[in-house]
Amino acid sequence: MPSVRVLKAGLSTTIQDLGRVGYLALGIPISGAMDPFSACVANWLVGNAKEQALLEMTYTGDTLEFLKPMQIALTGANLSPKLNGAQISNWESYAVQAGDILEFGQLVSGARAYLALSGGVQVPLVQGSRATYIRAKIGGFLGRTLQKGDEIFTLPSPPQQKRLLPKKHRPLYTKETSLPALLGTEAHYFSLQSVRRFFHSTYTITKRADRMGICLEGIALERRLLKELVSNPLVLGSVQVPSSGQPIVLMADRQTLGGYPKIATLLKESVVALAQMLPGHKVHFIPIKLEQAQERYKTFYKNLSHLQEILK
Repeated sequence: MPSVRVLKAGLSTTIQDLGRVGYLALGIPISGAMDPFSACVANWLVGNAKEQALLEMTYTGDTLEFLKPMQIALTGANLSPKLNGAQISNWESYAVQAGDILEFGQLVSGARAYLALSGGVQVPLVQGSRATYIRAKIGGFLGRTLQKGDEIFTLPSPPQQKRLLPKKHRPLYTKETSLPALLGTEAHYFSLQSVRRFFHSTYTITKRADRMGICLEGIALERRLLKELVSNPLVLGSVQVPSSGQPIVLMADRQTLGGYPKIATLLKESVVALAQMLPGHKVHFIPIKLEQAQERYKTFYKNLSHLQEILK
């Protein structure tokens, strides 16, 4: 028996988990949640393992009917959620019954909300993951966004206690932020002035922003070396600069190889912050050293582990 029915589809809602690892050599990206911090916390709030699949809603939410009792939790963007017409909050769990309706209103903050269902969303595994990769039409719900009439299945789950994330641990989403970044592997392709501009200028997120990459607009970056690059591996947070001179930050559904020079690489925490920003929002980049980046990476996951203990 299905657990949830889509009564009205949002702009772009997909089923995601923490990604499809081990297939980059075959040209298959990792995909997974754009904001893994929010995805992990949402799952823990309903008693799931962090790897369980859940819904990622971008900019707008869906109207959903629950077909059986379960626990739910919303994290990430505040899309003004209502359960049976009553306002509910992000970052805490709620018990729902068959026939209950969850709907969303105005986007208040953030860009992507995560809805976890106790037992986890159950769709076929594709190469070890339930994450949706729309460009290849694999994973998730038939490899696409959710549509009206779709029915979602979950595994049975034992009754769960009420959980909430203390306010001091909840992220704040702003319209302008600073993002720590490492100097990129092809930074020498750019003039010293351009490297300085990149780290001392403000860039605006454009409307060309999706799960593959987020295009920025600001002072154009000039190349010192004009020779073409042989395509080489890309990582989450790589900042490529095409001939336009405008940076592109590569995100969860990024291609596996690319030939544009990379001026910087964002830290994990920076990618998470960027995933919750909207077109028109502004960013500036802070240069840090490799040793600092390694420590901040460890701290990111140490903090996640701490929150898991809090939510047990």
